[in-house]
Amino acid sequence: MTAKYTAALIFALLISGCIGEVAVDEKEIPVYGYRVVAVHPHDPGAFTQGLAYRDGLLYEGTGLYGRSSLRETVPQTGEVVRYRALPTDLFGEGIVLLEDRIVQLTWRSGVGLVWDTDDLTVVETFFYATEGWGITSDGERLIMSDGTSKLRFLDPETFKVIGGVEVLAGGEPLLWLNELEYIDGLIYANVWKTDRIAIISPEMGVVVAWIDLSGLLTEEERERADVLNGIAHDPETGRLFVTGKLWPKLFEIEVVK
Repeated sequence: MTAKYTAALIFALLISGCIGEVAVDEKEIPVYGYRVVAVHPHDPGAFTQGLAYRDGLLYEGTGLYGRSSLRETVPQTGEVVRYRALPTDLFGEGIVLLEDRIVQLTWRSGVGLVWDTDDLTVVETFFYATEGWGITSDGERLIMSDGTSKLRFLDPETFKVIGGVEVLAGGEPLLWLNELEYIDGLIYANVWKTDRIAIISPEMGVVVAWIDLSGLLTEEERERADVLNGIAHDPETGRLFVTGKLWPKLFEIEVVK
């Protein structure tokens, strides 16, 4: 990365209010809150692993053996427009939209699925050496998590690893990086077993801010639900959707700095 590009990136982050300087201590990383804009129904049987938005529809990848799926839904009603079940020996994970394709990871099988968006059929498979957790794209590369502190960059045509970065928060490796979403030059990542989203600089590999989403579900709802997981962004309106595994609700939120 050139010095000119680095300076431009840091300037953009300063303007957006994400960072004042690169954080070196956990207490220096800002923690943002949220405002609920709208609440929509969500299938409480969906073990959400990946979420993406395009043209008024949500695409969702779900997990668990024998229950994994890829589905297309209407966010306002929760209606499932199209549904495809994965083979029972595959545990579905994160998804990303790539023009006329949807790329879906699986957990421990090392198999990635490439779906045609027109008819939701698998047109290609690929393989990787790690576990599959979350996946997103910056428009040039795929960005993949595997449950560790590392993010890998993949070629979107060959699916070969072309780079990577270790994510640090306050100077320490940030483990359990899960579902990913690329928004305005930054990576938003669910952190497994927490109610936080880490906002990560993909170039510097550091957490520049947190979003604390605790309190979205009631205590009663939490008893039947699993962890927060699933981030989808509408680039045209800036809307941000979040949900979780087995959550009965999909939330449209605004980040409060």
